[in-house]
Amino acid sequence: MGIREFPNGSARGKAATLGMRRSPDVSPRRLSDISPQLRQLKYLVVDEAIKEDLKWSRSVEDLTSASVGLTSIEERILRITGYYGYQPWAASYKRDERSRESPAPAEAHMQAGAEGSGRVNRCCWKCSTTQLKKIFWGVAVVLGVCSSWSGSTQLAKLTFKKFDAPFTLTWFATNWNFLFFPLYYLGHVFKSAEKQSPKQRYRECCRFFGDNGLTLKVFFTKAAPFGVLWPLTNYLYLHAIKKINTTDVSVLFCCNKAFVFLLSWIVLRDRFMGVRIVAAIFAIAGIVMMTYADGFHSHSVIGIALVVGSASMSALYKVLFKLLLGSAKFGEAALFLSVLAVFNVLFITCIPVILYFTKVEYWSSFDIIPWGNLCGFSILLLTFNILLNFGIAITYPTLISLGIVLSVPVNAVVDHYTSEIVFNSVRVIAIIIIGLGFLLLLLPEEWDVWVIKLLTRLKVRKKEEIPEGNGDIASGLRNKSRRTRPSMSSFAH
Repeated sequence: MGIREFPNGSARGKAATLGMRRSPDVSPRRLSDISPQLRQLKYLVVDEAIKEDLKWSRSVEDLTSASVGLTSIEERILRITGYYGYQPWAASYKRDERSRESPAPAEAHMQAGAEGSGRVNRCCWKCSTTQLKKIFWGVAVVLGVCSSWSGSTQLAKLTFKKFDAPFTLTWFATNWNFLFFPLYYLGHVFKSAEKQSPKQRYRECCRFFGDNGLTLKVFFTKAAPFGVLWPLTNYLYLHAIKKINTTDVSVLFCCNKAFVFLLSWIVLRDRFMGVRIVAAIFAIAGIVMMTYADGFHSHSVIGIALVVGSASMSALYKVLFKLLLGSAKFGEAALFLSVLAVFNVLFITCIPVILYFTKVEYWSSFDIIPWGNLCGFSILLLTFNILLNFGIAITYPTLISLGIVLSVPVNAVVDHYTSEIVFNSVRVIAIIIIGLGFLLLLLPEEWDVWVIKLLTRLKVRKKEEIPEGNGDIASGLRNKSRRTRPSMSSFAH
């Protein structure tokens, strides 16, 4: 038993045995010192019976097994010979220590699940903070839109008491649109990492008009129609303020949302939605009731017709823009509005001059012009258009549209204290109907799908709560029956 030898190998076996029993304290310092022992190892054959006696060192197992995971044959040899004080149990101890340090599969799965849940929680936290920021900015934008729109309307009403020239006021305010692109470029310089020169940014935004940029042909075919619709919309709105109160003007202008839907459905072949048809009906009914509120007087009828015409021009502007130009980025929209100001200066300036000399819009001297009111109105209108066009960068478009509706009660409060408006039942119902129609138009296209999903979830929760309630009642009855049931030991006596 023990280590068997090949023929003529007795001395080799003894040397190998002595080499294997060498203490780590007297182990050689160079591999060449034990080279005879290493050469003799190839003649060794391990007996099966000695494996049980040498399991403590695991040297025989490592020598004969290929699944130990050693990196090289030299490490196996050093383990057997004790070279450099190599202790076999140290490797096993390290493996046990590693196994204790490395978690079990279940623990690893739990840790991975905890890490995954932590990532989900962090992601949800980021999403919630992002949504909160959008809502916060949305509230700020809504207040800005409401205050700028109602403020410009009231300031225009005050201006006409001193300066009765609605088209001149429209022309003056439209010229301020030239500031759109410079203001956008300032925002680009402060925010963008890759800063461009004004010329480079201008050329990049001009691609919106086509491959050739803003040519003379494009200017007259794509910019000129909007250069006419823009001042026409504002002029009809301002002229209506002269005829009727600002509350009626602001609420009737909200009908432009319904007109946009109808034109988009007819011209752009947009998706048909029954709820928006109902909203359009509400808008038309509100217009009729608003006309009836003042008794169909000619003064009020003309004013209502002017506001409806302004809302129609606004809807035509939006639909035509989508038809001819599509959607625009922020820089492209800023450049387009600045181009409208250039068109206004070049081709619309002659109209106020003609109105002045024909004394349709006449003022005796330039000293009586309320420049403060004109500049204030222009600044408020510019702020309103900036928030309306660029507010979607920081908040939801629906919140921006709410600012226009909220301007109606603001104008109503101002009119109540500054004019002789009568809020009879017909006018109040008309305001409510038009406002309700406007809110219905703000519903997304998939609102019906969301409502069905919500109702389905509520039904599922109710079905889950009913069996749980029945289970609680049944368990209570069982416990009660156990308490009232007499034990058999009481009858034993």
